[in-house]
Amino acid sequence: MNSLTARKAEPQRVANDQPRVPEGTRVYAIGDIHGRLDLLLPLLAHIKADNGARQPADAHVVLLGDLVDRGPYSAETVEFIISALPSFATFHILMGNHEESMLRALDPADDQTGNLWLKFGGYETLASYGVPVALLGGEELPGADILAQYVPARHKDYLKGLADTVRFGDYLFVHAGIRPGIPIDAQDQVDMHWIRRDFLDHKGDLGAYVVHGHTISTTPDMQANRIGIDTGAYRSGTLTALGLEGDSRWLIKASVVEGEVQTKLSTVG
Repeated sequence: MNSLTARKAEPQRVANDQPRVPEGTRVYAIGDIHGRLDLLLPLLAHIKADNGARQPADAHVVLLGDLVDRGPYSAETVEFIISALPSFATFHILMGNHEESMLRALDPADDQTGNLWLKFGGYETLASYGVPVALLGGEELPGADILAQYVPARHKDYLKGLADTVRFGDYLFVHAGIRPGIPIDAQDQVDMHWIRRDFLDHKGDLGAYVVHGHTISTTPDMQANRIGIDTGAYRSGTLTALGLEGDSRWLIKASVVEGEVQTKLSTVG
């Protein structure tokens, strides 16, 4: 399990307690970006302004994975995250199933048979890296040796190093979710990148309050034991961030409205 421990291990949360982040800490989590750098940039600008308007705190921003695929600016998104993130907060970038699939496609040792990456977003990613359309017209991926001519090695190496989880107090941040009944430090990477129903349908305690993406909902999916903030940016035009401080929560959204990106803050329970 590849994880980041932002604070010392916390006691297991008692069910029905209001989850909290540690005192003096402020956390913003951003849902699946999917190549929508045009939404990420104004969202980060609003987050920076929001953070600056509040009392001083140790600020952190968590990107919940799925940086790439489906949207138009995957290459540009990865480059921005590597080289141009703002300095107002500490950033934690998590691995999603789409990064996992991209890395498999770029691995010459991986068996490409049955790789469906092109069909669920890889086409748009490779196009953003400048791979010619003529190479993307078939059912199979171009060879890894060909893809390496377009995807910088530093992008591949960076994505390989992404963490699977990060925790602040009672909150665990992960791309897809975790498997109920399994200790957090024993979770399987496949589940953390891909799980859906076994996690989403579970109503009991998970050992932490989980903040996740992966499964699209029109509005944030708020449950007693988790909150999902993937609002389908690549197709809906709305990228959502969740702010956390103490036991308070708030949302900041960047949305395309009549052709222009607007951001909006709202409070939640």
